[in-house]
Amino acid sequence: MLRRTRTAKVYTEPATDDESDDATGNQKDDSEGLDEWLPNLIGKGKTKGRCQKGTDDPAEKKKVTKRVAKPKEPKPKAERKPRAARVPKAKKEKTNTEQQAEDAVLPKPESHQHVTVKEERLSINLSSEFNNNAAVPGDMLDEGPSSSQHFPNMKKEEPDDSFTFQEPAQKKQKTTNMPQGRPIKLKSGNSCVEDLQMNWDPIRVLAEKTGVEQWVCMNIAQLFQGENTIPFMVRYRKELINHMDADAVRDVQLTLEELRSVAKKSRSVTQTLKKEGVLTSELEMALKNCTTADEIDHVYAPYKKGSKLSKARRAKELGLEPVALALLQAPHSLDLHSSIQPNTKGLSTLDEVTTGVQEILADMIAKDKETLTFVQSLCDRSAVTIHSSVSKTALKEQQPQEGNQKSKPKDIAKFSLYTDFTCDVQRIQHHQTLAINRGENLKILTVKVNIPDWVKNDFCRWCVNVRWRPQGFARPEIMKILKNAAEDSYKRFILPFLSRGYRTKLTASAEKESIAMFVRNLRQRLLMCPVRGKVIMGVDPGFHHGCKLAILSPTSQILHTDVVYLHGLAKHKEAEKLRHLMFKHSCQTIVIGNGKACRETEAFFTDLIKQRFFNPMDVSYCITDEAGASIYSVSPEAVKEMPDMDPNLRSAVSIGRRVQDPLAELIKIDPKHIGIGTYQHDVSQSLLRAALDGVVQECVSFVGVDINICSETLMRHIAGLNAGRARSIMEWKEKNGPFLNREQLKLVKGLGPKSFQQCAGFIRINPETVRSIGSRGNEDLEVPQKQTTEKRKVKGSGSTSNRFNPLDQTCIHPESYSIALRFLSQIGGSLDQMGTAVLRQSVESNVKSSGLDVLAKFLDTTPETLQLIVDGLIQPPGFDIRQDFEQADFKREIVSMNDLHKGMVLTGRVTNTALFGAFVDIGVGHSGLIPKRFIKPDKLPVDQRRRSLALGPGERVEVRVMNVDLQRNRISLDLIRVLR
Repeated sequence: MLRRTRTAKVYTEPATDDESDDATGNQKDDSEGLDEWLPNLIGKGKTKGRCQKGTDDPAEKKKVTKRVAKPKEPKPKAERKPRAARVPKAKKEKTNTEQQAEDAVLPKPESHQHVTVKEERLSINLSSEFNNNAAVPGDMLDEGPSSSQHFPNMKKEEPDDSFTFQEPAQKKQKTTNMPQGRPIKLKSGNSCVEDLQMNWDPIRVLAEKTGVEQWVCMNIAQLFQGENTIPFMVRYRKELINHMDADAVRDVQLTLEELRSVAKKSRSVTQTLKKEGVLTSELEMALKNCTTADEIDHVYAPYKKGSKLSKARRAKELGLEPVALALLQAPHSLDLHSSIQPNTKGLSTLDEVTTGVQEILADMIAKDKETLTFVQSLCDRSAVTIHSSVSKTALKEQQPQEGNQKSKPKDIAKFSLYTDFTCDVQRIQHHQTLAINRGENLKILTVKVNIPDWVKNDFCRWCVNVRWRPQGFARPEIMKILKNAAEDSYKRFILPFLSRGYRTKLTASAEKESIAMFVRNLRQRLLMCPVRGKVIMGVDPGFHHGCKLAILSPTSQILHTDVVYLHGLAKHKEAEKLRHLMFKHSCQTIVIGNGKACRETEAFFTDLIKQRFFNPMDVSYCITDEAGASIYSVSPEAVKEMPDMDPNLRSAVSIGRRVQDPLAELIKIDPKHIGIGTYQHDVSQSLLRAALDGVVQECVSFVGVDINICSETLMRHIAGLNAGRARSIMEWKEKNGPFLNREQLKLVKGLGPKSFQQCAGFIRINPETVRSIGSRGNEDLEVPQKQTTEKRKVKGSGSTSNRFNPLDQTCIHPESYSIALRFLSQIGGSLDQMGTAVLRQSVESNVKSSGLDVLAKFLDTTPETLQLIVDGLIQPPGFDIRQDFEQADFKREIVSMNDLHKGMVLTGRVTNTALFGAFVDIGVGHSGLIPKRFIKPDKLPVDQRRRSLALGPGERVEVRVMNVDLQRNRISLDLIRVLR
């Protein structure tokens, strides 16, 4: 009867719209999906109750033929120990090894089945990239304890909207649907995580946390163990990482480091407890089951040095632990009066003995993994909210205090949106979380997590009637002790633990999204298309100290620097001086920094252009972000590069070079000072630094660097190099002249085989550059014999060639040169034809006729490597991936905010993005804001439709003016489309 009732429930519960949509887009054949349509009434591999063993008779397993919404492969579910016999369910059997590995894992609050269901179902709806291991449908969820006479059935999970708590960051993705995705394992079979010494499989946990297949996680972990860099993996090891991009690989790397830090912390805590003599086998097992730092802190909290001795430990020292165990195992024979000792504090009365037993039971309940799993599942199906209000400290400081003029009142107005703010934890926005955290850190806000009271009631009922039910008859006073212990455990231990868990998860999710926003903004800022072949005048505007000028050659050499006072009484005289300089150096392009006096300086140049003051030259100007220019002007790099120049003039030089070559100039500045993203001081600084450094390395590497003309600062950001190796390369060039080929990098001191492997593909050797330097214009010049001999002694390598290799100008890695030459031979081409239309036509015809896979198999390589070779051979010399990105906008006239009106359609360029919208420069002196609600997928290009804001700095957009607030200088915009 029980089986019939629960099966009927599966049929009667309606499928959500999201599930129906997914079901239509992910059809499976009937034979493949039968087992996945069965109701999941019991998690497989669950442990039995303490007093009653369940049975899993295969004969009782019954298949359900009626299909419910969205067949999905069930994930391992959290363990539970109900007392009553369970209804077996039909599902795929596990091996003993898999079962033991699952049982060893301590379920953490964020990994329980109901959170997983919400998270994965949503992620599938949001992006087709997320379809790999689908979660259990909402109407197949575990219905709670089987002893229904003690505990009512739990309510069905409601469908979520687009923003789901615990949702992965934007780049977390399933990679099954990636191009040519297929399992490929590294030859090395050594696991990189065997030293964790934990009770869970690191690769499996890593795959669960990141949403990436286990074989991909294993390959990435081994590649990192082999000291491979992310740019090298993304470009030259695509088949091993299943074509994941740099952000996704970095996410796996960070998660792997988190797991390693958890294992390290677990071992450290274990050693500490062992030295103190309080380590037990159960405690050690609990620590090894932890998968997050919060879980370790929860287990370790009662034993921390310097903290008060917990009530449970004091009760145990009084000898009440056997009494507490007897209450659970033999309640009929328990006599509490026998434990009374009148002369001992804590045992002198029956009430003290009862209290001590309750303390021990409360501690046991709070540390039981199955209990934590169950209470988390209750919370996952309830409306948990987060509430913020003004703190008492802030209110007190707002009141005037006599005789205390130094104290500055809190600025509550900045947090007016959060003085009485309540939101469901599943729907709160990332920027709201960070704002609340900032207000709490400033002691302006008080934050509280509210969990419904019914969770406590159902939890206590489950503890008393199911999980912690005494074995045998228990008198009413015994049951009262157990009930009080459950309530006390929930109030003192579990509720704070749940609150901390929710705050931690919200903060971690918001930090990851904020850092991802920083990364996207920085990448697009660094990869803006350079303005080449023009003489540029950089202008650092100012009033009293004048406008600083720097005229730069097309190769960024400083031709002239000066200071002009364009906003004083002698501005006409300064204009004549300006025209003379521009005619002298044939400068027709002006770059103005967007700092103080920018608007006035822009108006000055606009008037001169309208008056045809610079005729016959066609002068235009652009506005660029000068964030970080002042900091750079006094940095050691700037002093070393321009030692005899005034710092203010260095700023003008930096502003001009930001347009000539944004990547080469912006990498000299700390990414945090470039003016990208928001809430940079509210996120983990170590994670932010690692992410920004990583994206700088990726941009520099993917663009490629001409080793003979690049600066040392730029060189140190190439994958595989660092400050020391870059310095060694510069010293080698100073001593021996320019590099003739990539092989000569092996002659540099400190550049070993691994460093060469990582950096060689990103370094370019341009013959024209070598000839222009002049020291080695003749290809027949040989490498100095002394340098070659010294290298032989150090590394035992043979001599290197002193000839140019045309392949050194391409993205093809030296390890693939032999394959590239065989491919050219096969199609009848030669290296002299690289980048020509003839070779392009020959390559494309051969690839089209034979197929890339067939050619790759014939050449004994992978299709990914062959595709890279094809790209390198057909790209013209000097190819720059940045040519497909946006360039600075140059203009000749100015518009003011007074000219704007509602409904006006304009074009602009995104200057910055935040978690709540995108800022757009529409040429009126103040950036307008496109709120997040107006950035919809149907307004974005197909390749940019993803969960987070798809706009980034530098992108040109068409917008409609929604509102103009002249008093506050605020402009509200609506996105029409992204211009390409």
